[in-house]
Amino acid sequence: MSKKLVIVESPAKAKTIGKYLGKEYLVKASMGHVKDLPKNEMGVEIENGFLPHYEVIPGKEKVLNEIKEAAGRSSSVFLATDPDREGEAISYHLKEEVEPVNNQIYRVMFHEITAGAIRDAFSHPSNLDMNRVKAQWARRVLDRLVGYLISPLLWKKLKGRLSAGRVQSVALRMICEREEKRESFVREEYWVIEARLKKDREFTAKLTGKGGKKYRITSEEEARRAVHAIKNHQLKVEKVEAKEREKKAPPPLITSTLQQEAFKLYRFPVKKTMQIAQRLYEGVDLGDGPVGLITYMRTDSFRVSPEALRAVRKFIGENYGGDYLPPKANQFRAKKGAQEAHEAIRPTYVEITPESLRGRLKPEELKIYTLVWKRFVASQMKPYRFRETKVEIKAGEYTLEAEGRQVLFPGYRKLLEPSFREEGLPPLEPGDLLQLLEVKSQRKETQPPPRFTEATLVKELEEKGIGRPSTYATIISTIQDRTYVRKEDGKFVPTFLGRLVVRLLKESFPDIMDYRYTAEVEEELDRVEKGEREWSQVVGRFYATLEDNLKRAQEKMPSVTLGIPTGLRCPACGGELLLKRSRFGLYFQCERCQYKSQFSDLITKAISLRCPRCGSPLTVKRSRRGEEFIACSNYPSCNYIYNETEDLPCPEEGCGGHLVKRKGKGGKYFYGCSNYPECDFLTPYPPVRQACPECGFPYMLKKGRKLLCPKCGAEVRSHGS
Repeated sequence: MSKKLVIVESPAKAKTIGKYLGKEYLVKASMGHVKDLPKNEMGVEIENGFLPHYEVIPGKEKVLNEIKEAAGRSSSVFLATDPDREGEAISYHLKEEVEPVNNQIYRVMFHEITAGAIRDAFSHPSNLDMNRVKAQWARRVLDRLVGYLISPLLWKKLKGRLSAGRVQSVALRMICEREEKRESFVREEYWVIEARLKKDREFTAKLTGKGGKKYRITSEEEARRAVHAIKNHQLKVEKVEAKEREKKAPPPLITSTLQQEAFKLYRFPVKKTMQIAQRLYEGVDLGDGPVGLITYMRTDSFRVSPEALRAVRKFIGENYGGDYLPPKANQFRAKKGAQEAHEAIRPTYVEITPESLRGRLKPEELKIYTLVWKRFVASQMKPYRFRETKVEIKAGEYTLEAEGRQVLFPGYRKLLEPSFREEGLPPLEPGDLLQLLEVKSQRKETQPPPRFTEATLVKELEEKGIGRPSTYATIISTIQDRTYVRKEDGKFVPTFLGRLVVRLLKESFPDIMDYRYTAEVEEELDRVEKGEREWSQVVGRFYATLEDNLKRAQEKMPSVTLGIPTGLRCPACGGELLLKRSRFGLYFQCERCQYKSQFSDLITKAISLRCPRCGSPLTVKRSRRGEEFIACSNYPSCNYIYNETEDLPCPEEGCGGHLVKRKGKGGKYFYGCSNYPECDFLTPYPPVRQACPECGFPYMLKKGRKLLCPKCGAEVRSHGS
């Protein structure tokens, strides 16, 4: 008796599904896509309704032949690829190849790989969703048009091997504009006044007002006057305000929030998070065969199936008690454009707790599973309730405020944050007199907007509606692979090349680089999937805009042939440096004098600096190990070497040196004093430009999730930089 053929994307998924289907089914893996647009040509007939020409991916012939041979021997074929646009497109191409040898082809979809879900899917097979296939065609064609029409222009105008992408270029723009805001940010100093007070027990209050108005202290003299006034006035409670509040449980995880939480807690890159989640979805061997542990991980929907809701509510009641179970299941509002046919990311079996998997999963797999499991269970628990108290305290004309929070019922936080403690203020009434134990002022500075991490970039892309969660990992990988950005302490810093590309694209392709326009294109693709738009019309409208921008770019985009203005000043005469290209690569040349310099990111930094010892221009040199560094061009008369941390003082008393970033024998960086060996201060922890709240030292050291003062040893929790 002939078997039924099932085709999935990966061997891991094939193994798990095969376990549930039994011997009458043969499960084969396509190893991802089997067809794509050609590698060395556009593959899109612009004049023929943007018809795409897909061809078998080189190297996939053997896999495809095996699938076709198996299909010819099978009674029927089931396409069981992932339940999204990408999976539908893979199924469509498989159907094209298999149909000549077997036309009994069915589509099956499931959002979790469990016995019940598999049985249900194969009991109710369907046909391919052509709207979903066409939405994927549209996305692929749009990206190909941008890549094949804009990238060659960049090669011609700037240099070869550069690329532009419909979404990646907009993401790069975000990073570059954030850097520009940081560079133009003017730090302002201010002082925070805190008083340690007592009535029955100690608590802290901050100065917030003066003369009945909000007050911000901007000078040291003002701070001294305020401290003196508080010390010499009676402190009396003016007003007490107490309110009971509640905070509802957060929704279960979706793709973007999983990526953000995994980065925030474990510093997992987006790509790594998705790879781990894919393994958990497709099946992990727990000893008696593979088990799919979580539902499909590419989703933007908060929906949860009725069966899963019943199971989790039963679990909460049995394990946490009825007090933690709301009268009815918590519901979460769907995001605009969310695929409501999908479910949120959740464990397939809520009874499989993270503790039961300890030692059976890899540590990184357990971390992701724990994230998914805890958020799902917590999402169906009662709210966290607390009493929030605000107290206003008078000290002459100055007003201080204290806030306290008392837990009334932990709710969902019992699971998500079991060790949290929040203590309310002591019992206070208007007219109460308070004992002053200590009052101190701290100098602080306003901080520029932080650079993007992978997590915050994902959040920004999602909020602006740019790309979709399943594409974020590719976007982040691409802008790094093209050296448009680099990472410093886990944060994205645009390279000079990245900033130059963004500048040229913004000037010549204002529509394609526009945030709102890019988001509208995504919305149009969603409408194609719903059958509300014709895919070729969506592509046609986009192409008309692209064509118009392209004409402008060909005429007006500056070229390295004549020299691209860089905004950098010549260290020799002060003229503007132009970026040019020779057969040896890119280089800088002054528009006025004969100054020339090689092109690199370090060069752009060196050009804008002068040696602080002798005033000579700085230049880039190469060490015996082949590493580039910035040093004085007047060597050997001057042996100055530039270091990023040179304006940070050594914390050792009376030393007078500054912090220097060095590289150890093992390749790891550390920070030491420039007066070595006279001063032996060194630390493996990078400096953060945040003044110590205890002693006012101008920077602290980042030690894990804490900031450590190198001067007095004080520790505070890090909130990013």
